[in-house]
Amino acid sequence: MSRQLDFGESFGANAPVNYERYFVPVIGEPLARQLVRAAALKPGERVLDVACGTGIVTRLAAQQVGEHGAVAGLDVNPGMLAVAKSALSTDSVEWYEAGMEAMPVPDEAFDVVTCQMGLQFVPDKAAALSEMHRALKPGGRVVLNVPGPEPDPFATFSNALEAHISPEAAGFMRAVFSLNDEAEVEALLADAGFKQPSVRAAVTELQFPPARDFLWQYVRSTPLAGVIASAHRAKLAALDHDVVKAWREYENPEGMRWSQRVVTAVGRK
Repeated sequence: MSRQLDFGESFGANAPVNYERYFVPVIGEPLARQLVRAAALKPGERVLDVACGTGIVTRLAAQQVGEHGAVAGLDVNPGMLAVAKSALSTDSVEWYEAGMEAMPVPDEAFDVVTCQMGLQFVPDKAAALSEMHRALKPGGRVVLNVPGPEPDPFATFSNALEAHISPEAAGFMRAVFSLNDEAEVEALLADAGFKQPSVRAAVTELQFPPARDFLWQYVRSTPLAGVIASAHRAKLAALDHDVVKAWREYENPEGMRWSQRVVTAVGRK
């Protein structure tokens, strides 16, 4: 445990780099590939990836639309955008540093808008979806996903954060899974003007590193890094103890494995 709890570096210093290194391979990329398949992108299409983070969906979309297509990524976090830019070997992607509720993009400029695991965090979801609708050409489509409800392993994590760190830390974890009802997502899309939205839920099996590794990789990769930075070492040790102990039931020879329910929605303008 001492190796994992030796926090010599600042928790938040490299969160976007850690996100790309740790979060994307085990959660971000598997779900991004599903999202891009649902988008059914065609060569030559123009795509806007909203809440793009370090750009996994952006990169996959660029591969699908090819040299005759165009892709843009938008995120409010400049650190995430910096990592996204560095992960691409081309400068053909256009980047926007902005929030989803007021996007600095032209009207009717894109064939497809994608949004991976971002809508649940937006205070004004109606405004965000209205902006996506505005950015699409007539007949264009929005394709988004949101995870939830909170699976038991993450619920254990949330409870341990509340017990040992703060309600704020637990609140972030619960916000991740806060938008997961198909009827609610469908209503949001319809209210934003999308025609006959298609919303479905599916369960995905995800493979994770060993419990203690994944716990601290996740912390270092997310806003939890900043929230937890001032916690006393004894509280960190208590968090480590409770979560790692509870996660033992999900262990396999490669690490851990559990199921995650994800809602995917498609709507047309």
